[in-house]
Amino acid sequence: MQRITDLPAPPALGPRPQLEVRDLELALALAAAGTTAGAASAMHITQSAVSRALAQAEERIGARLFERSARGVTPTAAGERLIAGAGLLLAELRELERQVAAPAAATTRVRLVCECYTAYRWLPSAMANLRRRLPRLEVGLAVEHTQDPVGALARGDIDVALLTTSPLPAAREARAALVERPLFSDEVVFVVSTSHPLAARASLTRDDLREHPLITSNTPPAEERLFITAVFGRRKPRLEFLRFPLTEAMIDAARAGMGIAVLSEWMANGYLDGGDLAVKRLSSGPLRRPWRIAFRREAQDAAECLVTALEGSAPRLHQRAG
Repeated sequence: MQRITDLPAPPALGPRPQLEVRDLELALALAAAGTTAGAASAMHITQSAVSRALAQAEERIGARLFERSARGVTPTAAGERLIAGAGLLLAELRELERQVAAPAAATTRVRLVCECYTAYRWLPSAMANLRRRLPRLEVGLAVEHTQDPVGALARGDIDVALLTTSPLPAAREARAALVERPLFSDEVVFVVSTSHPLAARASLTRDDLREHPLITSNTPPAEERLFITAVFGRRKPRLEFLRFPLTEAMIDAARAGMGIAVLSEWMANGYLDGGDLAVKRLSSGPLRRPWRIAFRREAQDAAECLVTALEGSAPRLHQRAG
């Protein structure tokens, strides 16, 4: 009989990770909500529990992950790195669990569309990265359904949709077939030329937006109403808009000093390296636009995997404000 002392030594596993799965989920929830209260609601725990969990995670890893203020929480550089990797790590863990439970599972293919074109600036590269990390999940972009993502979802033309303003159908049959949940938020920012009179301001006020032309794309009416309500409340102000069909034209108009470009942080991110543009935020606090993920019930497993992968994939401007 072989004695225990004769057995080969187990392989070296290296140092145990200090972060836990719950820490990754917490970082993603805080990044999406922007506040401890919002993260607490998403995670179904108390706000004090969120604060304690964040402090414990920062102590274990030895780095500050979020800056706290009266307006909410903002990721530090270390927090940004954690957020960028957390989603895919969680997605890979879910994929590993599925493979262990059903190692012969076939490749899952889903068709995805975004309601807002701004996501297409970063989504293809995120999907390519996801495909490399999770080879059993193939995601195709169905951009032809961008104008009517909810209709395409209800008809079964697509499996998953990323939504900003469009509600799901109220009919009972559609509600039974479709599922939606909060996903993340991006921030609407304001871009001006460095020679613009507002460039020296630390932040912008509502009066600034009333007094200068707002440079926008051909925004859908529902999204424009959401912006106006979020900034000005119920009373619609008199605003001057300059509308351009292309982001490059919006940026060029802002660079020429024609007004204030209003666009997603995702879009602004690619135009700031020249040093002739400045990003501004509202003095009242970040202007966040919520995103939801909606999917057909039969695609729920793939959608759950997408949720964790996408939560940390969107580019941010937290460290690049002007």
